Amino acid sequence: MDRRAAAVAELQVSLGWTFRDPALLEHALVHGSVGDRTPGAANNERLEFLGDRVLGLVIAERLYDDLPTAAEGELAIRLNALVSRTACARVARRAGFGPALRLGGSESNAGGRDKDVILADACEAVLAAVYKDGGLEAARAVIATLWGEDIDDFDPARLKDVKTRLQEWAHARGCSPAYAVTSRAGPQHASRFVVEVRVQGVEPAVGEASSRQGAEKAAAAAMLDREGL
Repeated sequence: MDRRAAAVAELQVSLGWTFRDPALLEHALVHGSVGDRTPGAANNERLEFLGDRVLGLVIAERLYDDLPTAAEGELAIRLNALVSRTACARVARRAGFGPALRLGGSESNAGGRDKDVILADACEAVLAAVYKDGGLEAARAVIATLWGEDIDDFDPARLKDVKTRLQEWAHARGCSPAYAVTSRAGPQHASRFVVEVRVQGVEPAVGEASSRQGAEKAAAAAMLDREGL
């Protein structure tokens, strides 16, 4: 079994769903940078459209049932946070989507496996694939598995992107975070970036990832964790 096939198998374990039609999962993992870009080509964009609606329905239903006294405004705030691009990307990272994706060469070399937009879209596409493979009950079960801790321990501040959280914290101190790449190693298709983030008055923090964006997020997360935020 090659590395990507192993990642796809591990992803199904994370989902808690084994596909009856594996082609649906493969379709959901194909980014638009692969192959033909003509309308109807077999990338995951149409599935992403459907998965966005499936996710919204299931999360809205869960919130409605779990919070019988919550007003519409509170439900809307929670829903928007839980289905946001940041939330979907975080869920995708936690479930191991990145290594399972099929990307075009240039996108893969540019660190696409760690980009929020690609991970979030793939996450929604996979939810649509689960829905097509097993129906709404299967989609509910997978969403409960992937989003359970975020729903049960809802904290809107924690659901924000780590760089946004760090920026808000730094602004409250009267400054802004400053990111700098301190090293880049490896060939273009497998680069490793090391980024340092500085905020006035505190020690810098360092993050490492396969893309600059990912390394910046890792550095921001490291500083937030160290500062107890």
